[in-house]
Amino acid sequence: MAADVTAHSPLTLPVLPLDDEVVLPGMVVPLDLSDTEVRAAVEAAQAAARPSGNKPKVLLVPRVDGTYAATGVLGTVEQVGRLSDGDPGALIRGVGRVRIGAGTTGPGAALWIEGAVVEETVPDPLPGAVTELVKEYKALATDWLKKRGAWQVVDRVQQIEGISQLADNSGYSPFLTTAQKIELLETTDPVARLKLATQQLREHLAEQDVAESIAKDVQEGVDKQQREFLLRRQLDAVRKELRELGGREGEDESDDYRARVEAADLPEKVREAALKEVEKLERASDQSPEGSWIRTWLDTVLELPWNERTEDAYDIQGAKAILDAEHAGLKDVKERITEYLAVRKRRAERGLGVVGGRRGGAVLALVGPPGVGKTSLGESVAHAMGRTFVRVALGGVRDEAEIRGHRRTYVGALPGRIVRAIKEAGSMNPVVLLDEIDKVGSDFRGDPAAALLEVLDPAQNHTFRDHYLEVELDLSDVVFLATANVLEAIPEALLDRMELVRLDGYTEDEKIVIARDHLVPRQLERAGLETGEVTLDDSALRKLAGEYTREAGVRNLERSIARLLRKVAAQHEVGDRELPFTVTDDELRGLVGRPHHVPESAQDPAERRTAVPGVATGLAVTGAGGDVLFVEASLADPETGAAGLTLTGQLGDVMKESAQIALSFLRSHGAELELPVADLKDRGVHIHFPAGAVPKDGPSAGITMTTALASLLSGRQVRTDVAMTGEVSLTGRVLPIGGVKQKLLAAHRAGITTVVIPKRNEADLDDVPAEILDKLEVRPVTDVRQVLELALSPAELAVTAAA
Repeated sequence: MAADVTAHSPLTLPVLPLDDEVVLPGMVVPLDLSDTEVRAAVEAAQAAARPSGNKPKVLLVPRVDGTYAATGVLGTVEQVGRLSDGDPGALIRGVGRVRIGAGTTGPGAALWIEGAVVEETVPDPLPGAVTELVKEYKALATDWLKKRGAWQVVDRVQQIEGISQLADNSGYSPFLTTAQKIELLETTDPVARLKLATQQLREHLAEQDVAESIAKDVQEGVDKQQREFLLRRQLDAVRKELRELGGREGEDESDDYRARVEAADLPEKVREAALKEVEKLERASDQSPEGSWIRTWLDTVLELPWNERTEDAYDIQGAKAILDAEHAGLKDVKERITEYLAVRKRRAERGLGVVGGRRGGAVLALVGPPGVGKTSLGESVAHAMGRTFVRVALGGVRDEAEIRGHRRTYVGALPGRIVRAIKEAGSMNPVVLLDEIDKVGSDFRGDPAAALLEVLDPAQNHTFRDHYLEVELDLSDVVFLATANVLEAIPEALLDRMELVRLDGYTEDEKIVIARDHLVPRQLERAGLETGEVTLDDSALRKLAGEYTREAGVRNLERSIARLLRKVAAQHEVGDRELPFTVTDDELRGLVGRPHHVPESAQDPAERRTAVPGVATGLAVTGAGGDVLFVEASLADPETGAAGLTLTGQLGDVMKESAQIALSFLRSHGAELELPVADLKDRGVHIHFPAGAVPKDGPSAGITMTTALASLLSGRQVRTDVAMTGEVSLTGRVLPIGGVKQKLLAAHRAGITTVVIPKRNEADLDDVPAEILDKLEVRPVTDVRQVLELALSPAELAVTAAA
C-alpha cells in the first residue's frame, strides 16, 4: 500500500549545489564554506532569516555534470564555524524533500529558486507486508554494520520507527553511488523508497559475500604456496646438510634417477636419451607438469629389458616332442618351428647370431577356422623354444596409438602394446602372439594394421621406434605369431610381411586323438570326476565328432564331452548311474540327445537331398572351415513362368556370373550332351542355394550348378556319394579353385566317398592327410563332360525311377 504524498505552498530558498553528492532528509552533514557557491547560499540564507530570528534555510540540490536534479532537500543551517581542519564550515541538517520550480531573485550572490515542500502520509497501522519489509531492512542493515564493526550505530538504526526515516537513513551508506542516492531522493513514496533501499542493501551484501569468498580462496592459495615454498626450502637445506655429511638421504629425486640410469644396462643411444631427460628433470621446477611426464618416461625406459634375453632350447628332438604332446596334427606348423630352431642352432654355432644388426626372428601367420588351436599353439611354441610367452589381443583395436604408443605431449600417454608386451615378458626375445589380427579395424584415429607393417617386417623391426619412447627398440629377435580366421580380411601389405601357415582343420581320426588325450581328461577334472570313473570309447568319440559336432575345430566337441560328463555326474549323484561307467555310441542318444548331422549316405534313399533330379552336392570354404553346399535347380511352367534365370540364396556377383556361364554352356552344347535345351529357351530357370541367410560367393560352384541343371533337364539323379568343386568356363573347361584341403575334409565329415576336383588342383592333394585320401575317391577332371559322366546316375536308372 503506497503512502500519500502532498505538496504545499511554494518556498523561495537559496540554492546550495552539491557536486556528486546527495543529502537525504534526516542527514546532518558538514559543508566547506571555502567553496564560493556554498558560502554564497549560506550567507543569503542568514541574511533572509535575520529579521525573523529563525534558523537559516537553504535548498540542497545534487548537481551531476552541471545538471541539477529535479528534487532537492530543505536544509537548516544548524551551526557555522570551523571544521576539524581549521577551514570555515557549516553544519546543515536535511529536513524534507522539495520539488524544484522556477528560478527567482533574492538578496546576495546566491541562486534563488521557488520550490514546494513534499509531505508524506504513512498509513496507520502499517500493513503486514510493510512491517516485514521494515524488519528485513533493519536485519540487513544490522548485518552490514556488524561486518564493519559499527556496533554503536546498530542501536540507532533499530530505534528508527518511521519507514520514511528508515529509508532515508541509507543515505549514509558509502557503497551507494550518486545515481542510486538520487534515485532514493526522487522516490517520494516512503514504502517504495524503503523497498528500493532494501534491494540496494541486499545486492551489496551479496556482492560482499562473493568478494569475501574469493579473497578467502586467494588467501588460502597464497598461504598454501608460501607454506609449500617454505617447507621445500627447509627440505633442500636438510638434504644439503645430509649431502655434506656423506649420506645418501640427501640425494634428491633427479640424483636418484641419474644414478639409476648410469647403473642400468642400457644401449648407448638409449642411455644418452635418458640422461638428457634427467637433465630436463633437474632444470624443471617441482610444480611443473613436465616433471611428472619425464619421471613416467624414465620409469618406463628403466623397466624395459634392453639386454635381457632367454637362452633358446636347441634340443630339436625335445622341442618336437613337446609340440607333438601338446597338439595333435598341425604338421605344417610343427615343421616350420622345427626348421626355425634348427637354423638358429646352426647360426649360433657359426657365430652368425647377429647379421647387419638383425637377429633371427620369425613372423608367422596362422590362418584357419575357429577352434583348431591357433592361440594355444603360441604357448606350445614358446614352451618348445624355452622362451617367455605374451599374448596381445588385437580384436576390435581401432586406434593406431594402441600399436605405436601415444605422443608424450598427451595427458595419460602410454607406450604401445608391442612395447608393453616386451616389458611384460621381461626379455627381448619372447614369443608374441598377435591374436585375431584379422579383426583389426580403422577409423578417424588411424589404421592399426598400417602401424603393424614396421613391427612385422624382418627388414625393419630391428629399429622399431615407439611414439612414446622415441628411441629405437630391437624386435628382430622376437618370434611373432599372428592368428586369423579369414585370410582376405588381412591387408595385402601386412600379409606380405608374414609367412603364411594354414590350419585347415582336423580329420576325424585327429579329433579322436585330441579328445582322448586332451579334452576328456580336462573335462573329467572340471566335472569333478576321477580318471577311470567315466570312459568314452573311440566309437562314442567318433560319433560325437561326426554326427553331433561337424566342425573344423574341436570347440563344440569339447562342449559335447563336457555336457555328457555333467549328465553322468548328475545321474550318479541322484543314484541313477553306477561308476565306473563306459560310454559307447549306443548310449549317446540317451545322454546328449539325437545327432545333429546325419551323413547323406546314412539316410534313407528316398529322404536324401539328391533323391530327385536337379539337386547336386558342392563344396565350399567358409570362416568355420570347409562345408558341403547343395545346389537346387527347377524349371518354371511354360504357361505361367517367365523365361530367364532366377538366383536365390544371397549370392555374390561372382557366383551369379558362374550361374550365367553354366546356363550358357548348356544352351550351346545341349544337343551334344543329348539334353532338351529347348526347355531352357522357353521356360524360366531357378537356381537356389539353401541356407539363404548365409552370404555365398566365388567361382568354385560352377560345375555344381552345371551338373544340377543337366540333372534337371535329363531327369537323371546326381549320385548321393559324389561332391564336386571347380570353376566352369564357356567352353566347358574345369578351372582350378582354392581350399582343396578344407573341402576334402568337409566331404569326409559329411560321409561323401567320391570328390570331383579340377585336374590342375591335383598337386594340392599333397597337403591332404593320407588317411583322408585313403577314404575318398578323388577324381581330377578337365572338362564338364567328365563331371556329368561321373556324377549323373545311368540313364536306365533314371527311367526306372521315373516309372
